[in-house]
Amino acid sequence: MKRLAFDLEEKEWMDWLLQRGEKPFRSKQIREWLFQKDENDPLLFTNLHLPLREALKADFDFDLPVVDARLESKDGSEKFLLLSKDNQLFEMVIMPSDHRITLCVSSQVGCRMGCTFCQTGKLGFKRNLTRGEILSQIILANRRLKEKGLERKVTNVVFMGMGEPLDNYEEVVAACKTLIAKDAFHLSKSKVTISTSGLVPEIERLGKDLPVRLAISLHQTNDEKRSEIMPINRRYPLPVLKEALLNYPAPDRLGITFEYVMIKGVNDSLLDAKRLVHFLHGIKAKVNLIPMNRFPGSSMTTAEEEAVEQFQRYLSERSIPAPVRYSRAQDVSGACGQLAAKKQNELDMDPRVLAKERRIEDKFAKTTFGQKKSLE
Repeated sequence: MKRLAFDLEEKEWMDWLLQRGEKPFRSKQIREWLFQKDENDPLLFTNLHLPLREALKADFDFDLPVVDARLESKDGSEKFLLLSKDNQLFEMVIMPSDHRITLCVSSQVGCRMGCTFCQTGKLGFKRNLTRGEILSQIILANRRLKEKGLERKVTNVVFMGMGEPLDNYEEVVAACKTLIAKDAFHLSKSKVTISTSGLVPEIERLGKDLPVRLAISLHQTNDEKRSEIMPINRRYPLPVLKEALLNYPAPDRLGITFEYVMIKGVNDSLLDAKRLVHFLHGIKAKVNLIPMNRFPGSSMTTAEEEAVEQFQRYLSERSIPAPVRYSRAQDVSGACGQLAAKKQNELDMDPRVLAKERRIEDKFAKTTFGQKKSLE
């Protein structure tokens, strides 16, 4: 099987070129075609000589994931279901606004963290995405923007789609390095955000390897209660997590963002707000308060508006920025906690039922045809 061209880093391109007797500077030209010019047909890399273009075509796979479905939200966001070579579905969401275009990318097919308020976790875990599959999402998003006649490209990338990014550490960090590379997407580190449920060793590694913006999926500041809704807390309880955050080299101006999904009767009381303030002491923080986005099969409901306002006021009075973030793309199951690779006719399905049906379809496809087929 050919290696995916988008998976190669600059040094790997240089090594391949040197083996062929080519000049290593050609690696930058190849990466510019792939990541700046959004061109994935090597025969059109016109500043390379024809034999080299033909060699690229012969040695590497330049295919992008197939757009299996595109769902448009009333708020202008667009959710894309992407199909990999091995027939795995994963999602990305384009969220345009006046001053930026944010792309929410996936890092895994499914997720193994098992957070109770998140639809993705109900699907179970299939596999990690490669760095090339992650970067392909930005390429496809930029193509979509061009297709719509917009002379704009993705300006911000948030790893808040399907999966726990730091559970796929090597591939996510490699993708981030390409996102900020001058000969690739050339984004600022402040425009790339990795969200994590709290994998402490990987947070510590990230701080040394590539300190991009960090967002913590927190949602509760009582150890026992957080462990109930976020099993990862049993491995890395709150005191351990806080120590790692105190040492994380976040930019002084930006600090660390905390995502806090407001769930009725679970974490929306004034006592919860007081505990949160105590936990954040010593950390430059911003808290995004996110009214929970319900999904089929969940018994949890969003906090009442009055409770959210009281919670926000308590934080604000203590000089902690706490905007209320109403998630984009809720009507197409593309909002925070809703990503489950659902097509239009599946939006009302319990994610556990959907996961079971897809396992059956997948097994049937392999048995009947000898290979995986599209899950249409």
